[in-house]
Parts: sequence; structure tokens; C-alpha cells
Amino acid sequence: MTLAPGIRRIIAPNPSPFTYWGTNSYLYGEGDLALIDPGPRDPIHAKALLDALKPGERISHILVTHSHLDHSPLARDIALATGAPILAFGSSEAGLSAVMQTLKATSEAGDLGGGEGADPDFAPDILLKDGEVIEGKSWALQALWTPGHFGNHLSFAPKDAASNPANNFAFCGDLVMGWSTSIVSPPDGDLTDFMASCERTLACNFDTLHPGHGDPITDPTARLTWLINHRRAREAAILQALQSGPQDIPTLTRAVYTDIEPALLPAAARNVFAHLIDLHRRDQITAAPHLALSAQFALI
Repeated sequence: MTLAPGIRRIIAPNPSPFTYWGTNSYLYGEGDLALIDPGPRDPIHAKALLDALKPGERISHILVTHSHLDHSPLARDIALATGAPILAFGSSEAGLSAVMQTLKATSEAGDLGGGEGADPDFAPDILLKDGEVIEGKSWALQALWTPGHFGNHLSFAPKDAASNPANNFAFCGDLVMGWSTSIVSPPDGDLTDFMASCERTLACNFDTLHPGHGDPITDPTARLTWLINHRRAREAAILQALQSGPQDIPTLTRAVYTDIEPALLPAAARNVFAHLIDLHRRDQITAAPHLALSAQFALI
């Protein structure tokens, strides 16, 4: 589907409660194209991406917003088929905060199950820094490091987004989605970083966001404001639940998430843990005997 001049979307056949109708892959530009988020390693989707190329077109760059299994694994197959390099912030270990590195190294994050899962084999050919510009013959995109949903998460916006109304958009990966809130699953997800990335994206005043799943977000200011307030409301609900005394994550999850399907409770528990880590870093709660999935959490 053509979404705007120079922007085409091809949806991967991987629908699920976490991916909506499937992963959005984007072809951007004219002639020499950027492929943004190749998607899961699926031969049907690989064929759809290559078949979408018109005469005279080729994929010159493969840009990956982040290395969850529904976004990055197909990158290497497309690179081998086209000769295009893979560009990203780094491997699945890149971009983690010190707190999350410690949790991961000591296995204190535990196994909450569910979610998209990290791509352990992801290895970009070219590492991108925050603010770096990638240029094709007909386009120039700036990489914006927007961690939170994942440590190596990037968004991509036209270099002239701030000055050119026709280009005032961004490919935002899984930072912002219109159909659902993004999962923030420790240790790969970091709520402190997620909130900062939402605030950063809000300050950019984009007219449109093209997400990793679902339709374009045509009022990013309203959506981001809602997401930030939604997270603050979840935080308030957790603090309120802790008023009655120390609690563990399963108890807090049931208290805070009262209206979701049981199958989504593991994802909700990951979000609760993300909030608890953030509150712990801000010295609002304690974790006994230490910060871990199995801890008892209490107000200071």
C-alpha cells in the first residue's frame, strides 16, 4: 500500500496479540530505496518485499528500528539477495542502561514469557549513532536513538523534517503504536528510557508517525501525550496498591490490570516490573531482598 509519496508499506504475515495485523515493513524513496524493518524471517514476506520493487528500483539500505524477532531476522536474507548493508544502533545487547545490564547479567529479570523476543543473532553491518544521517539518492534520514521498548531502538525521520512540512514524519518502530501501548519488558525494555524517548519524540512535533504495527498515527502530539499520561496513571495505580503494604509482582499485576484477558497477564506483569524498576531508581520504593522479579516491593 502506498501511504504517501515515496512511502510504501508491506505487512508481514505474522499477526498476533503483540503484533496486531503483523509487522509493517516500509520501502522509502525513489529508485534506490531504504527498506525499514524487514520483519520476521519468513520466505513469503521476503518474496513480497522483493516483488514490491518496480522496474529500475533496488533496495540500497536496510534500516532496522530494533532487533525483536518480528522486526530484524529477515534483514540478513534481504541483504544477501540485494547486496544492501544492514544499518542499526547495534546488536540486541546494545543500548542497555547499567541497571538493565546488571539484571540481565545476574538473571534477576527472570522469565516472564510472552512478547516478541530478542533476535540473538542480529549483527548490523553499519552501526548508527544518535543523530547520524543516512543518505540515498532521493532521500536522507536521520537516526534518532529512542530506547525504552528495546535498548537498541531507533526512529528514522527525514533530515529536513523540522523545516519541510512535506517531510515532517518519522518511522517510529515500536516506540509508538496507534492500536495499543508498547510493551516495556525488562531487562531489554526500560521504562525510564521509554518515557524520555516519548518526551523527545513529542518535542519533535511530527505531523505523522509510521509505526511498526498498525496504521499511521496522524496526531502524534495527542497520541504521545496520552501514552505519557497513561504510564503516569499506571505508576499512580501501583503506588496506590502499595499503600496496603509490601507486595509481589503477581499481586500488583492483578490489582492494577483488572480488565484484560488472562493470556495477556504475563505481558502486564512485565510492564509492572518495568514501573517498579523505574520507581526503585527514583527512590520511591524498596525491593527486598534486592531488585528482582521475585522481590517484595514496598513504599519508602
